Amino acid sequence: MYTGKYRFAEKVVEINSIYERVQNYCKDYASDETADFSVTVTPEDIVFEKKKSDSEYAYEGLPLPDFTDDILEETAVYRKIAEIMPDHGIFVFHGSVIAVDGQGYLFTAKSGTGKSTHTRLWREYLGDRAVMVNDDKPMLKVTDSGVTAYGTPYNGKHRLGNDIAVPLKAICILTRGEKNNIVRIEKSEAYTMLVQQVYRPQSPLKMAETLELIDKLAEKTELYRLACNMDIEAAEVAYNGMKG
Repeated sequence: MYTGKYRFAEKVVEINSIYERVQNYCKDYASDETADFSVTVTPEDIVFEKKKSDSEYAYEGLPLPDFTDDILEETAVYRKIAEIMPDHGIFVFHGSVIAVDGQGYLFTAKSGTGKSTHTRLWREYLGDRAVMVNDDKPMLKVTDSGVTAYGTPYNGKHRLGNDIAVPLKAICILTRGEKNNIVRIEKSEAYTMLVQQVYRPQSPLKMAETLELIDKLAEKTELYRLACNMDIEAAEVAYNGMKG
């Protein structure tokens, strides 16, 4: 058994793993502080992740993946942490967060729409002013005073992200379009996508906590929809439309 402590979204988590890989995966977030909670992986957790992965690939009509047990353990740890975080006013969100001049902008969409491509265009357009927070699964902390986005190790296949925290100014739902156009939207227009893109806990109680956090998120954050192509003009339109 391997053990390490890591700080995610201001919470220190002790991870007890069967394999060393997950400890290396999280090493940039290492902490020597007292743990707020711990997670422990069992062989049964890895079997669960294997079955879940196979069923998802089969549903999509794709060849079954050949994930090794240490890779499956990374997902098991992520799931265990995501299940507990709502108790602390925090949840995991599927999206790409970029910070400009210290303010965060979160882009979310259905898979394959181009979240990562769009934030890459922002980095090209804005240069050093734009810093990646997390390119896949940031954590969002929701309080009465606002929303903070945090980097996590779960930052996509290109490992784009940093161990930083920024106030979240806006959430933008991406769609494909020939012309670039951004509009402000209401909570009712964004709500279905927000629920789809958040990590949804298995526990009904934790899911209820998560839904409350989503409600607060939608109230505390500006919401937009962007129709965009893959031209750098998309970044210009999006940034100018949201910066205020």
